[in-house]
Amino acid sequence: MTLDAALAAGVLACMVAGSFVDPRSKHDVSWILRTPDPLSLVLIVLAAVTLVFRRRAPMTVLALTGGFALVEAVTGDPRAPVAMSAVIALYTVASTTDRPTTWRVGLLTMTVLTGASMLAGPLPWYAQENLAIFAWTGIGATAGDAVRSRRAFVHAIRERAERAERTREEEARRRVAEERLRIARDLHDVVAHHIALVNVQAGVAAHVMDKRPDQAKEALAHVREASRSALNELRATVGLLRQSGDPEAPTEPAPGLDRLDELVGTFRSAGLHVEVARADSGITLPAAVGLAAYRVIQEALTNVQKHAGTEAKAEVSVVRVGPNIEITVLDNGAGEDHDPETLGGHGLLGMRERVTALRGTLTTGPRYGGGFRVHAILPIKTRTAVTGKPGEPV
Repeated sequence: MTLDAALAAGVLACMVAGSFVDPRSKHDVSWILRTPDPLSLVLIVLAAVTLVFRRRAPMTVLALTGGFALVEAVTGDPRAPVAMSAVIALYTVASTTDRPTTWRVGLLTMTVLTGASMLAGPLPWYAQENLAIFAWTGIGATAGDAVRSRRAFVHAIRERAERAERTREEEARRRVAEERLRIARDLHDVVAHHIALVNVQAGVAAHVMDKRPDQAKEALAHVREASRSALNELRATVGLLRQSGDPEAPTEPAPGLDRLDELVGTFRSAGLHVEVARADSGITLPAAVGLAAYRVIQEALTNVQKHAGTEAKAEVSVVRVGPNIEITVLDNGAGEDHDPETLGGHGLLGMRERVTALRGTLTTGPRYGGGFRVHAILPIKTRTAVTGKPGEPV
């Protein structure tokens, strides 16, 4: 409002000064040669006051200033000073509306003011003052449209930059959440597997410590081996959180089905009877698929070790069926707390998240006649795996 008032004061000063100019002088423009008509001064003041409100109601202000200029064009002499306020109002309309509106309003204003000056004014129709009105109204409309276009262009660039920034932030948050979830799954799988083995072997050692110390030593050796394996895998997992370029960060590949025999051996050494059947034709799986299959088997056997009872037996099968690899883990356990789905925890949830992330399917549930079944179908070629090479960490 203050800026508009200052602009209106400046326009008022220009119009008052212009009202003393004698455009019909035969020589250079002369000053103080005539006293303006009182009606002209009134129209000048009204037009200047109206410009104060040009941003609030641009169309109304243009209509009023155009009307004042039209009255001056018909009755007064000279006519240019009041028309100056109409040019400013037309510029405001053009800068705040769309282009079609600018064309319609601009042409109407130019036609009415110029036509009235040529047809009803005291000067000949070809006088340069009449052409000046036409030129200045056209310049006002064109300048306002250019300002509006530039303002819209800058706004579009700023909005596009803000949208890109929001997209980058959302993508970064999504990636961070996915990485946290993946690391949490790895930590759960590693800790649950090895701590279960440690618990079983420690129980065996405590049971036979007095009567069979040799067997107790063997059990403690298994405890030590399981603890070492857990520490190594934890070190590898936590190493993912190190800064890039850290020379201490581990770079060994993530486990896959090529280490299935080693995984099954740890359970056998803990006293779990496990049978393995493979019909995957020795295919080399992408790193993400191999890791998911390894973790599914690891978690399923860990649940058997923890919940299926001391006499439980497990069967693991790995079969390639068309474009998929199918993992099945069965057991005949009859422990009282054998159903992992009723015990809380994150084991089955982690398996399901791993499989779903690769667009696979996972089904789990009790078997008819006792025991539990875990069945996972993993596509060999996935959106997240086709870009990796076998053995690369994920």
